[in-house]
Amino acid sequence: MNMASTNPFSANGKDYHPKAKPIVVICIDGSADEYLDRAMALDRMPNLKKMARNGYRGKVRGALPSFTNVNNSSIVTGVSPAVHGISGNFFYDVAKDQEVMMNSAEYLRADTLLAAASHAGRKLAVVTAKEKLRDILSHKMKGIAISAEKANQAKQGTHGIEEVERIVGYKTPVIYSADASLFVLRAGVAFIEKGLADFLYLSLTDYMQHTYAPEAEESVSFYEAMDTEIGKMLSLGAIVGATADHGMNAKIKADGSPNVLFVEDMLEAQFGKIGFRVICPITDPYVKHHGALGSYVVVHVDDKSKITDIKKWLEIQPGITEVYDQATAVRVLEQPADRIGDLVVLSGRDVVVGRRPQYHDLSALDGTLRSHGGRYEEMVPMIISHPLNKTYQMKAAGDPRNFDIFDFTVNGTIG
Repeated sequence: MNMASTNPFSANGKDYHPKAKPIVVICIDGSADEYLDRAMALDRMPNLKKMARNGYRGKVRGALPSFTNVNNSSIVTGVSPAVHGISGNFFYDVAKDQEVMMNSAEYLRADTLLAAASHAGRKLAVVTAKEKLRDILSHKMKGIAISAEKANQAKQGTHGIEEVERIVGYKTPVIYSADASLFVLRAGVAFIEKGLADFLYLSLTDYMQHTYAPEAEESVSFYEAMDTEIGKMLSLGAIVGATADHGMNAKIKADGSPNVLFVEDMLEAQFGKIGFRVICPITDPYVKHHGALGSYVVVHVDDKSKITDIKKWLEIQPGITEVYDQATAVRVLEQPADRIGDLVVLSGRDVVVGRRPQYHDLSALDGTLRSHGGRYEEMVPMIISHPLNKTYQMKAAGDPRNFDIFDFTVNGTIG
């Protein structure tokens, strides 16, 4: 294996000084710490347990809303949504008067450290389970950028690689499966083994966490399989850092039915039809995951004179835990002002907030409703394979973020 470049690079005001080893950062989508705790307690994740023992394990604060696009964008830029501009999977573009998916790099307002690393001489590979992320993650980057979802469609000219199934040794998986995430990890192993990449970002999918609780055998088996692939990367000499974009919680009532507050209907019932538009930023193409229901919505109000009254009323509704006006959301939640509407609403650990029943196909859910997006899915694990130097031990004792994972893995490790 050729020595990896140690050329430094910079992105968004932060300098990176990589070692001459493969560097791998993994985003275990939807991985609340409880999943790791359960699998490790059963001795089903020996490699992660070794990483935690010999390197570092802690909890870190993610970006809000605790959704996939937001946090993956933060991880690859190293900055908050206020800086990079991605405020959800979906938003209302006021200028265009359109509700649109935020899947395109055109919405990014910051360059990625992946692009910077690739232009500094590292061999880059981005492998994401979900095709929706590929354009954002690979923005301005030289190297390999594929999704497990459409691995068999990768072409050299557009993805930096072709014949992915042959190289990885596995067929393109079904996106609603454990194999979608395992394919991402297996691709990472193959790319390191074959000298195709030495700086990798591997972003998984949260289908399993949406479907199974931490104590379910299906979850434990899935984490065990992940651990096997991570062990292969470690055996190849990689420095591995792992975190999550968000956690996951059951959003159900005592009888097991979905615990939903339909905010647009609630507002019209209280204030009349004065012009409300509730946006669910969790909305994405993967309806079997969450039915476009999460614990965070934004509200656009036509009559601006009513905003204070609406805020005060929402704040006292059972199941709603936080309500912010736009200016406060920018400061407290680190949001881009022009992409969040007039109010931001967060709900409790076991509650989701939606728009109206007709906007949410609950029949599409694959099992019970487990979702994310709010404060209760903000804290996520961070595990790094190598010991931290003294500077980063101090940083770890402060308020590290999940989007510091590249900084910790590249700059903070000894060995």
